[in-house]
Amino acid sequence: MFSTVLPPSAGITTDATFRFPALGLERVPGLPDQAPPRPRQAEASRPSLIEQPRLEIVMTAAASGSPSTPAAPSVSFARWLALVAVAVGTFSVVTVEQLPVGLLTAIGGALEVSEGMAGLMVTVPGLVASATAPLLPVAIRRLDRRVVLIGLISLMVLANALSAVASDFTLLLAARFLVGVSIGGFWALAAGIAVRMVPERYVPRATAISFGGATVANVLGVPAGTLIGTLTNWRVAFALVSALGLLVVLALFLLLPAMPATEPVRLRTLADQFRNPVVRAGVIATFLLVGGHFAAFTFVSPMLQTLSGMDASLIGPMLLAFGAAGIAGNFVAGTAAGRDIRKTVIAIAVVLTIVLACFPVIGTSTISGVVLLLLWGLAFGGVPVSVQTWILKAAPGETEAATALNTSMFNLAIAAGALFGGIIVETVGVSGMLWSGAALSVAAALVVWRT
Repeated sequence: MFSTVLPPSAGITTDATFRFPALGLERVPGLPDQAPPRPRQAEASRPSLIEQPRLEIVMTAAASGSPSTPAAPSVSFARWLALVAVAVGTFSVVTVEQLPVGLLTAIGGALEVSEGMAGLMVTVPGLVASATAPLLPVAIRRLDRRVVLIGLISLMVLANALSAVASDFTLLLAARFLVGVSIGGFWALAAGIAVRMVPERYVPRATAISFGGATVANVLGVPAGTLIGTLTNWRVAFALVSALGLLVVLALFLLLPAMPATEPVRLRTLADQFRNPVVRAGVIATFLLVGGHFAAFTFVSPMLQTLSGMDASLIGPMLLAFGAAGIAGNFVAGTAAGRDIRKTVIAIAVVLTIVLACFPVIGTSTISGVVLLLLWGLAFGGVPVSVQTWILKAAPGETEAATALNTSMFNLAIAAGALFGGIIVETVGVSGMLWSGAALSVAAALVVWRT
């Protein structure tokens, strides 16, 4: 009987089976030493008696963390830079979309239109974006996504240049139509690009970076654009965003690799996404969460002044704090989504429900109002990245189609939420508007929980 001791190696466990084909014997590890060797089953032809015994050692290795185990795939620094360029592109389009909000009075006075009419500069691109998001991926078919993203940002640059020199409101509104095309198309493709640039384990982080540009735009882009327009001229604000777009075009050209379509998106593909229960639930959750948020947040200024007793001079800093909390929420949710996406979405919906429902009850002082506002920003900041990651994981082969539907629903929810909130405020009041937003968040949590 043979016994052997093999030198230990990192993470390797070895079992050796000793066979003597010439003698018909086999030594199996794990049997007691005193156990006699068991004969092998008779074979069709027996070896010659003069054949020299031959020792076979059959080894099986269970590797755990051994050098032979393939290392986890890493992401190059250039890829992360390309994702940052996409994030800056998202920052640009979101800034452009909301830039007129703080400049309505100045623009209306310069072009001799009412503030209500000037509000179409926000409504038109939102509606166009909701239609462009699902249709553009169908129209471009197999065209390289890198080329398309560069083209969409170039379109945004052109639209802002036209806005900066527009001599009448009609031309300005036409430029805002082009902005809507850029917004819807870029949002629909950006998340799918992030998924293709990194291994699966890095998808939540990459998606958080891509969508982080939108959150930063709400914190820095829109207030900065409004401040520039106030201190100088509203045309200067549009011109500066156009210049930023040129830098994004250059960055995407230098950093983004070729991204040919793996499979063209068809209208039938869009319809098929609704048969996927997770995609369907994700799109519905987006509509409910975003709609409930904007139903309340559209009127955050009068809400903080009437309910929390804040001075009007504090509203600007409070909105900056809200946006900063949203940035933190974006990356916290991106990390949490890497562990359990579904629970992350449910947790966000629950926090939003609690904040909106409690605001009329306990948000009646400046301190409590600030605390609830920060919690609100932290929770809502995680909505885009968490829901989008959930949808992408549910449709790995149809990322563009699924993202296009979610982007379309997001833009529709903004418009519908603001309209719905306005009706509630006029009929019931600010408290009723907050409770309505909370009810929509509850509905979103139930949709996700039952999926």
